[in-house]
Amino acid sequence: MRTSRLQLLAAAGVAVASLALTACQDGTGTRDEGASASGPVASAPSDTSSQAPKESASDNGGNDSSANGSSGDAAGTGDSGGKGSSAGKGGSSAGKGSASGGSDDAPASFNPCNGSNTSVTAEPVSRPVNHMLITVENTGSQNCDLPYYPVLRFDEMQWVPQPVEDSKPQAVVTLAPGESAYAGVLLSAADGSGSGGTTGKKLTVGFQGRTPNSDGGPAAIPALPAKGVYYDSSLTVTYWQSSMDDALAY
Repeated sequence: MRTSRLQLLAAAGVAVASLALTACQDGTGTRDEGASASGPVASAPSDTSSQAPKESASDNGGNDSSANGSSGDAAGTGDSGGKGSSAGKGGSSAGKGSASGGSDDAPASFNPCNGSNTSVTAEPVSRPVNHMLITVENTGSQNCDLPYYPVLRFDEMQWVPQPVEDSKPQAVVTLAPGESAYAGVLLSAADGSGSGGTTGKKLTVGFQGRTPNSDGGPAAIPALPAKGVYYDSSLTVTYWQSSMDDALAY
């Protein structure tokens, strides 16, 4: 009985061993091990692919720094562009400053004084001798400008009296409503050196525009003394002045 049990156990052990050997021979165990090994193998590409971006990021790190350099250059260009833009503004300000300043001969905003918006008088004076004073009063409602000097003509005179260049002011004379400006006229030479002396009965006072010798609008014809005004070839006139004393200083 005992021997039979031992024989049965031995037979069972042989059967188990045969089954294990069969399992090994048909590759089932290898397939199982392969399946468990396939986990790391599958994860390896995953790790490799996850490392590739890191390496790429590392490589890109250099590229990033060069990209940053490029963006830095771009920023520099932007800065220089900003400077250029600032310079452009500065230029516009300069243009704008240059325009507002205008020239000595004409203001930026120009409204000429003439016979339509002023009252004009012409009166000989006792001092200095042989001089006449022309006075222009702004009778309009707006400021007006008196560039250069009056263009004088006695009767049918065929020549234009020249200005005294030393009397040229630093800026155009501008008159507010009710204000006056002046011009002095040397009628004849005190020492008698002038020629072609004659007596004028009528005086026309012309006004200049923004540019020299341009038309500034209607002329004025101020009244002269009944006996007229004597003048000769020495006839000259000053530029328009804000002060009566300045007008008679030449």
